[in-house]
Amino acid sequence: MNFYLTYIGIAIGLFAFSALFALFGVYAERKVSAFIQDRLGPTETGKFGSLQTFADILKMLQKELIVPSAADKLLFALAPVIIFVSVYMGFAALPWAPGLVPAHLNIGLFYIFAIISVETLGILMAGWGSNNKYSLLGAMRSVAQIISYEIPAGFAIISVVMITQTLNLQEISAQQGVLSGETVKFLGFIDVTHTGGILAWNIFRAPHLLIAFVIYFIASLAESNRAPFDIPEAESELVSGFHTEYTGLRFAFVFLAEYSMMFLVSMLGAILFLGAWNTPLPNIAGVHLADYTTSTAWGIFWIAAKSLLLVGVQMWIRWTLPRFRIDQLMNLCWKVLTPLAFLCMLISGVWRLLLM
Repeated sequence: MNFYLTYIGIAIGLFAFSALFALFGVYAERKVSAFIQDRLGPTETGKFGSLQTFADILKMLQKELIVPSAADKLLFALAPVIIFVSVYMGFAALPWAPGLVPAHLNIGLFYIFAIISVETLGILMAGWGSNNKYSLLGAMRSVAQIISYEIPAGFAIISVVMITQTLNLQEISAQQGVLSGETVKFLGFIDVTHTGGILAWNIFRAPHLLIAFVIYFIASLAESNRAPFDIPEAESELVSGFHTEYTGLRFAFVFLAEYSMMFLVSMLGAILFLGAWNTPLPNIAGVHLADYTTSTAWGIFWIAAKSLLLVGVQMWIRWTLPRFRIDQLMNLCWKVLTPLAFLCMLISGVWRLLLM
């Protein structure tokens, strides 16, 4: 009984975190966009407009759940649930600190990559079930985009797996700090096993992984349908894309899934490339700053800080770069990112054989 209660508590906690992140993420994005565009953003509801998002959510929850008369009612109703649950379940395998992971899986990385792919099915169901030409076009664009960009993202992730020799995210995290059970070398030559800090991060252990990280980050923007890869939701062409017909709580689930996906891909990027819950501060001259990573509180702080920094970059990019055309988007994927990611994977194999 206690076993089930523990996992129910974890599930509720992860859902609460997703909801709170979306709540504050929307407010932060409004303020970031206002700063970039030299305006104020929300100001009236609450101090500095801090309650505006609460007001919007209360209004949204009171909206009528409208179902188009010609829609496929089953697909229409199930799609938002599948979209959100597929992203939400991805959080189960993410480690927050040493020993703190909701589900300790030896194939955690494979699990996350597989489960978030189910979101594509939900998006297609939303577009088809709405029986709306704009929704269907948006869904088809989104499916083509997500499936295409999973290729370079997958190659970039495999580049890390070949270096670390594991799919266990907790082990990948530990290898980038002083808790590592094996020798960690900066640039493949300098032993930093006991130094830790930023020099032990994967992007410095094998410098080609810095390129892999950039590829992964660009692909993650496309996976999240974030600008400049937001053509599935292009307002000037498709109204709102695949969620055009959704209102109320169903729209809220789609919106919640997008912001949850932003944090999930950012946290996964931090785990794979940026030291996970390990501090960037090294052990130098008898000052053992990296050893504080063994603390659960410090681990949560560092992984959250890195993830939120990447989320901030996502917001910055959205309000800086214009949207790609569909041909530009596919050219970038197949002619630039995929060959570079494949090259990173080949380099990882050679690096592992010769320098580790």
